[in-house]
Amino acid sequence: MKTNSKMTRPRKNAAQTTTTLLTRTVGIDLGDQMSHYCVLDEQGDIVSEGMLRTTEAGFREQFQGMARAKIVMETGTHSPWVSRYLEKLGHEVLVANARQVRIIYDNDRKTDKIDSRTLARLARVDKSLLHPIRHRSAKAQADLAVLRARDQLVSVRTTLINCVRGMVKSVGGRLPSASGAYFATKVREQVPACISGALLPLLDEIEQLTVRIREYDKRIDELAKTKYPKTELMRQIPGVGVVTSLAFALTIDDPNRFRKSRDVGSYIGLRPKQSDSGSSKPQLSISKAGDHLVRRLLVNCAQYILGYWGPDCDLRRWGLSLMAHGGKNAKKRAVVAVARKLAVLMHKLWVSGEVYEPLRKSMDAELNEAVPAA
Repeated sequence: MKTNSKMTRPRKNAAQTTTTLLTRTVGIDLGDQMSHYCVLDEQGDIVSEGMLRTTEAGFREQFQGMARAKIVMETGTHSPWVSRYLEKLGHEVLVANARQVRIIYDNDRKTDKIDSRTLARLARVDKSLLHPIRHRSAKAQADLAVLRARDQLVSVRTTLINCVRGMVKSVGGRLPSASGAYFATKVREQVPACISGALLPLLDEIEQLTVRIREYDKRIDELAKTKYPKTELMRQIPGVGVVTSLAFALTIDDPNRFRKSRDVGSYIGLRPKQSDSGSSKPQLSISKAGDHLVRRLLVNCAQYILGYWGPDCDLRRWGLSLMAHGGKNAKKRAVVAVARKLAVLMHKLWVSGEVYEPLRKSMDAELNEAVPAA
């Protein structure tokens, strides 16, 4: 008797198909108070569109009862919490890189309604056209807010210090050099009497800002020790402090998101832009994509490494060799290049947990030269 060797697969019912297939695509143009949405069906026809309030209640009312859909929005102030909330409601969420979606911000007929339609159609065709990004976790965002708040206070203090110095110079005086932390204490007695009534309150404010900054420094040290102990691996590199290492870790959030450590430089925006065409390959500036705070901190570390007090290490030797090539922008290019390599090195130490060896490459090169050829 002949038997059938083919196994019959059970057919999925309509309910199972509905839960596994995303038949609808939604584009949302996020606004500060009101957002515009557009819903497309499987054929790309508009099912519905309208406005909703940019609040949890507004998104819950519109999307909680909707069947699981693919929802796309652009990066912005509200995109982190909105994307997390919609994922919590069970939807698949894509966050488009607003810098890369030129079809939207270069459109000469740009409205919220058109933007939401464009986002939905791009997501329906190919999500790679959106250059989707991944937001950091809510915990990392909350901890990063501590660093950003401290950075704002430092910026305000610097502005006030420059203001005081400028006003003193305008009446023929000059204040001595001093660090921001001790500026008010050091120059208080040297402020000219004719403007002391105007400047002494500013010095009081500078002192209060210094107190607040020190309080933030204590919180940052505590965060690094208790919640992010692996940042100590990055601080093996001379010039990398707790603020830089913690900002780097919180911005990256998940070190395993990168296939190679070299990809971190591009993520932070330290990779040169490209506009090659035929034989033309112009040398362009860096992309400046990603987080500006981390990029600025890495550049500051690179300036220290290449500066007078910089320790002898492979990074310093490599950066100085780039500066030796000459050119009016040689130093600036070397600083950016060292900052990019520094980001790669920090990620490598974070992932591997290795002990940092400042002259590892130089020692390997010397050993290879010492070994005679067979």
